[in-house]
Amino acid sequence: MFGIDAEWVSQFVVNYGAYGYVLIALIVGLESMGIPLPGETILVTASIFASMHPSLNIWLIALSAAIGAILGDNLGYWIGARFGFPLLLRYGPRIGVPDARIKLGQYLFQHYGFLVVFFGRFVALLRILAAFLAGVNKMHWSTFFIANATGGILWSLVFSFGGYYLGSLVLQMNHTLAFILVPAAVIGFFAVGYLIRCYEDQLIEKAERESPGPIR
Repeated sequence: MFGIDAEWVSQFVVNYGAYGYVLIALIVGLESMGIPLPGETILVTASIFASMHPSLNIWLIALSAAIGAILGDNLGYWIGARFGFPLLLRYGPRIGVPDARIKLGQYLFQHYGFLVVFFGRFVALLRILAAFLAGVNKMHWSTFFIANATGGILWSLVFSFGGYYLGSLVLQMNHTLAFILVPAAVIGFFAVGYLIRCYEDQLIEKAERESPGPIR
């Protein structure tokens, strides 16, 4: 992940008003295109700052994030549709995306494309890759746009107002509670990763049965 300090961005929003909102939209948009930037972290941190600085408008923060998410995802979709499939076929095995996983992507977008794009906005890795993969797998643009727009708007509202109302309370969490929650979060992360890996193998088998032979 590129080194952009979320607190610095939030302070920039405080000091420069409209330019700060544009910066939030830009960072969220670039993340949505596939560049690993901390868009969600910046959104939440800026929202926490808004609860402490009356000059900041939480609605404008949410709107900036939603616009950035929608525009960035559409650019990511276009890049995937135009260039993605040949690049994956050629370089996929080098970056951990062999033919089996390409078929898995085709299977998922054929059967669950709307849900992948909609809920992908709330998952760190999918937030970066979902639009690109939707383009690679030739998801119909109108379906993609509806899923992208609704997911982006809901995501921006949840995390901006969540940060606004609850962020300060979380930051003031006492050390004892943090000592319990941090290990629990780490254990949960690895447990979910293991389950996803097991389920991925099953889905790869389904994808191969549905589309045997060379990738097309």
